[in-house]
Order: sequence, then C-alpha cells, then structure tokens
Amino acid sequence: MSKKSTGLPSRDQIIDFISTSATPAGKREIAKAFGLTAQEKIGLKALLKDMADEGLIDGAGARAFHKMGGVPRVTVLRIADVDDGGNVWAVPENWHAETPPPKLRVREKGRRGALGIGDRILARTEEAGAGWIAHPMKALAKGEELVLGVLRQEGGKLWLTGVEKRDRSEYLVADAGGAEAGDLVLAEKGGRPPRITVRVTEVLGDPFAPRSFSLIAIHKLGIPTVFSPETLAEATRMAALPLGDDREDLRDIPIVAIDPADARDHDDAVWAAEDDDPANEGGWKAIVAIADVSFYVRPGSDLDREARRRGNSVYFPDRVVPMLPEILSADVCSLKEGVDRAALACHLRVGKNGELKSWRFTRAVVRLAANIAYEDAQAVIDSKPLPFRGGVGGGGSLTETGIAGLPHPNPSPEGEGLLEILQPLWACWHALYKAREKRGPLDLDLPERRVVLDEKGRIMSVAPRERLDSMRLIEDYMIAANVAAAKALESRKAPVMYRVHEPPSREKLVALKDYLKTFGVEFALGQVVQPRTFNHILDRVGEADFRQQIMEQVLRTQTQAYYAPANLGHFGLALGSYGHFTSPIRRYADLIVHRSLVSAFKLGPGGLTDGEAAGMERIGEGISALERRAMEAERDTIDRYVAAFLAERVGDVVDARITGVTNFGFFATVEGIGGDGLMPVRDIGGEYFRFDEKARTLVGEHSGTTFASGQRLQLRLAEANPVSGGLRFEMVDGKAERPDRERGVTPARVIKRRGRPANIRHQGKKR
Repeated sequence: MSKKSTGLPSRDQIIDFISTSATPAGKREIAKAFGLTAQEKIGLKALLKDMADEGLIDGAGARAFHKMGGVPRVTVLRIADVDDGGNVWAVPENWHAETPPPKLRVREKGRRGALGIGDRILARTEEAGAGWIAHPMKALAKGEELVLGVLRQEGGKLWLTGVEKRDRSEYLVADAGGAEAGDLVLAEKGGRPPRITVRVTEVLGDPFAPRSFSLIAIHKLGIPTVFSPETLAEATRMAALPLGDDREDLRDIPIVAIDPADARDHDDAVWAAEDDDPANEGGWKAIVAIADVSFYVRPGSDLDREARRRGNSVYFPDRVVPMLPEILSADVCSLKEGVDRAALACHLRVGKNGELKSWRFTRAVVRLAANIAYEDAQAVIDSKPLPFRGGVGGGGSLTETGIAGLPHPNPSPEGEGLLEILQPLWACWHALYKAREKRGPLDLDLPERRVVLDEKGRIMSVAPRERLDSMRLIEDYMIAANVAAAKALESRKAPVMYRVHEPPSREKLVALKDYLKTFGVEFALGQVVQPRTFNHILDRVGEADFRQQIMEQVLRTQTQAYYAPANLGHFGLALGSYGHFTSPIRRYADLIVHRSLVSAFKLGPGGLTDGEAAGMERIGEGISALERRAMEAERDTIDRYVAAFLAERVGDVVDARITGVTNFGFFATVEGIGGDGLMPVRDIGGEYFRFDEKARTLVGEHSGTTFASGQRLQLRLAEANPVSGGLRFEMVDGKAERPDRERGVTPARVIKRRGRPANIRHQGKKR
C-alpha cells in the first residue's frame, strides 16, 4: 500500500530506498513508495535525471536505478568466470557506470558446477564486506529477455521485428531510447502476454551496412569483443618477455607455414625430410612447430581468465573476434617469416606407410623460412612433379645446427628454393595419407562457402572454397601432431583434454536408415558401424543428384564433438586418442594441452596447475559450449552474407536444390551459393499437394508431380532478407522448372557482382 504523499523525497531518501529495495526500483516503484501525485511524478523524473548527472545513481534507464558503483538488489547477471577452486563469479549483464563492473561470487544451490561461463541468471545480490554475493533465483536461457531486431514505423508507433529466421515476432516499442525506424537495436522485453513490449537498450546502427552482419551475431549471442585495460596491459607486458636461452634452436631449419592467403594468425608451421635412421628405413622425420602460447598466457592471469571466458576465436568474413589480444594473437605468438618466435615443437618419425614411429616435444625458437598461401604452395608443387623417394641433395639429417645436405633458403625462398622445401613435405604427406586411407576416417566432401569482400566490406562474390591438396597436407600433419600430443601425455599419465567424437546413437542410425530408404539406398542396422560404413554408402550413391543431400544427412547423423578429460576416442577420424594441440592462439583447449605437456616434460614455466588438472571436466564443458556458440555465430553470419548477396537477384530464376520437405512446403538452397529458403505449399501450383510422411515427398493430387529431397529445379527468388539470413522462393510461371543442362545451365555456377575481384577472403580453418 502506497504512502500518503509528503512531497518529493530527498536525494538521501531515494538512495536509501533503492539500496534497500528487495525488487528492482525504477521511477514507478519510487513514486509508489512515496505516494507521489501525477504532478510530483514529473518532478521525480527531473530529480532522478539530476541525480544521475551528479553521479549519485545509475541504472538502465527508468526501469531500475541503483546507487552509483553499487549493484541492484535483484538483477540479471552473466557468469564470467569459474576459478580453479570451483567458485563461480558473475558480472551484471548491463553496467552503465564508468567504473569497471564488480564481480559477484555466486552461491550455487545443489550440484556445484551447474553454472558455466556465459550462463545468465536472475539473482538477489548483497554486499559482503568489500565485495558482493549473488543468490540465484532463476536460470535464464541465453537471450530469453533480450531481443535483437530492426525497428519499423507503422500507424505512428514503432515496432521491433526480430532477426531470427524461425521467430520473426513483432513487439511494440515502449521506449525507443533515441533509436529510429530502420535501426538495428538490442531491446529488453517487458510486460506480460499478450501485451509484451520492448525497451531499446542499445542502438547498433544500420542493419544493411557493410560489416553489420557479423555484428548481429556478436550481439545476439553475447560474444565479448572488448578486452579490459588490465588484460591489454598484461598482454603488452608478457609480449616483451625474452625467449630465454634454454630453448631448442631450430632457426636453421627451413620451417614454413602454409595457411589461407588472408589468415589473421599463424599457429602452426611444418618441415619434413627423409629419415636417415636405419631403424626407420624408407620413413620420414618431421617437425610440427606450434606457437608457444603457454609461455605468454600463464594460469590464473587476467589473460588466462579472459581466454577461458571466450573459449576460442570467432572468425567472420569481415573480422575476427580473437581469444587473445592482438599484440599476442596477430603478432608475438604468430609464427612469421624471418623473425624469431617461441614454439612448442613436435618432432615426429613417420614410417614409410605413414605410421607414427615416435615423437618428442621441446620448447624451441624458430625462424620461419616463409609464410605461404595454400594456393601458392599448390602452384609450386603442381609446376614440377614429385621427382623422388629421397630428399633434396641426397636427403637431410637433423642435427643440432640444422639439416645436413639441405641448404637453408633465403628468408623469402622462391622458385627452386621453395620447391626444395615443399617436395619433402609432400612426400612425407603421401605416407601419412596412406595411413589415413587405411584407417578409413569419415570422408564427407561438403564444400565450404567463401565470402569475398572488397576493401569497404561490400560483397563481391559467394562461392564454394576450392579444396586443394595443400589443405589436406596441413590437415594430416596437424592430425599427426594432435595424436602424438595425446599419446605423449598418456605415457606420462598426465591430464589430457581430449577431442571426443562418439559414435552415432541408434536413434540417429534408425532415422538415417529411413531417410536412405526414400532414395532406394539400403542400410543394415545390425552391422558394427565404423566411419568407413558411411563412406561405403556414399560409394554406392556415386554421382547421383542427391549425393550432397546424402552427405548432409550423414553429417547430421553424427554426434557433436566436444572436449573432455575422459578418452572416448574420435569416431569421425577413426582414432583412439586425439587431443587438440595445434591451434593455441584460437582455442583454449589447445592451450590446456600445451600446459600439460610443459608440466609433464618439465619444459619450464606456464605448466598446468593442480587446480586446472582437477577441474578439467568443468573446463571441457565450458569451452565446448563456447565452441558451439562460435559455430552458430559463424554459420548465421554466412547465411546473412549470402542473403545480402542474393538480395540483388530477387525476381531472378535460380538453380536450386530441395534440402527438405514438410507438410507446409519444401526448403531449397541456391546451387553453388547456399542459403536456405522456403517454397510454401500454398504457392506451388493450382492443385492440392499431399505430403507423404514416410517418403518425405509432396505429391500433386492430379498431376502426380513430386517434390523430394535432393531434387534439382529452377525457382524464382521471391525474397532475400539479410537481417534474418532467410530466403523465400516462388514457382516459375506457376510451375517447377528443371535446369536445362543440355543448354549449359550448371548448378555450380558462381554469380559475381560487377567490379574487380577483391583479395579479401573468408578465413579458412584447420582441424
């Protein structure tokens, strides 16, 4: 019951009220508590504004205020850290004060470790000494109360349309916060169904501007993009550390990095030569040199906490959100041509049939002979066939000073000098490839879409990325090093952060069997399922029109890989022990493996702590969730770029392929470009179409026209929405047109915009 009005409360009375209120205290609650009249409420609004200007209070607008530097009694918190002792720390999701947001220790009820980094909770807070404690009241799904959308004006009111493909709900805007129609905004839901309204909390700008599509994913998924001043200062300080004299000197060995032409960082580099050890006759010796990130990012540091909070770098066509500050990720830790760099070196002996004979790990200093783009390395090899079974100059022997018989090229080797380095790498890879083929890993050749931008971030083209042998070569060297890292740690009984990929569940196999039956492909459930089982299915399918559709379904049948300290093997790679070791600049899991190697083999500072070893399961769960977040962000952003690229083609007839059939229509993708769009059943034609649930087809009641997954046809592009990433199709003249292949219309054509090609390409990734 409200009090009788005694006039406007004083500044002290307002601060006392919002500091002791058990619920969020906004203008409405303050007015009710002091029984203010309508006229006095106008004065209260001005008083609260004055108090905010004077630095006495702060808050997210009129909904809830709190004492400057304090935390609301009830608020939404985001889990920011889980320390080695299992203590959970959170920060306010919205913080508008100039001071850094406080960290609150979360007192969890029930099972410890239930909360992970990035989780959101509604919590009651209290001051405890010099700090704060949070008592969880309710777990919130990510994005449960926040919505990302675009504002539009209708009937004198502002409405917000969400950017989600599956939920294009609209909300009346109660408080625009200065935003205007057409702006991309982040808003907070309020009210109760059916009258849910939103209040704009952040204006993100023009949703159709270049470089906005990745920004949508960043804000939608809460990906942190700003490093604290403390973290940046620590990165600068650690970057200046001397490498020390106790490292193995590999600077005379012509190690090279082979990466995408536009790579933002360079984790790894490789070298190989014929092995002169009689015990490995016909075999090879190789070095996989990986950036020694553990030397710079020490356990428990600000850098370490921030890296764990991010979990991994996130790569978009127009930007990268790095796991580590740029001075480390793009400079000091990045292996670059002609400069000394700290590395963790994996020395391998590879048998003539590709089996790993032995391995050892050292901390080293390297000076790369070259940074080479995939395309350039492939061009060098293609220019001259592999001529030998031996190395250059009769083969080389690894010594303390370098390679006998293999001259170190100039810092930027070209022509024959580069060929001399690459030929042994290719020959050793041929051996590794033999072992891979014998192992029979899952072989799904699904194309990766590449978005090409110009210097201003505008889209020039979208096309499948060409798959080169140089990419496969690096992938197989990385797999070999990852296996060696896991087995080396197992030999010392040291903790391993495994990359786990479990076999498909029976439920998924049953679903696959039913799906394959619609294409007339048999699949027996009684057999022991191995990766090569799926490869045999694809062999039987051959080059049928629905081959890619089958590959995509096989991929969906697989379980999702994750990180864990328990070794359950890697089904897809057909490997018993597998731990990520080769990308510590962009993956926290790899950094953990590096630290364990440093500790297990006594390689110096920066090793795994006892607390980390004890918390491996919890760390694995956290970084697995963050990896899924990054994958979703990257996938959604590519969809938005594709939709933006196709927006200029609205109204055109495009070659398409059906990717799924439902009772309300079918989904299709534009051949050679991608994107996913709906062809509603109501718009298919002038007859009734019956959905055959068992066959997953739509069949015309009179004509018998059938639409099924994998079918290629021509459709008219009716809509391409860059904000949601969604497409919508229409029939051509009211009927489905099949591509006229005899007249040269191919499904893989690449549509390019006018103008010169750009040299900015989407970052390719390694395993």
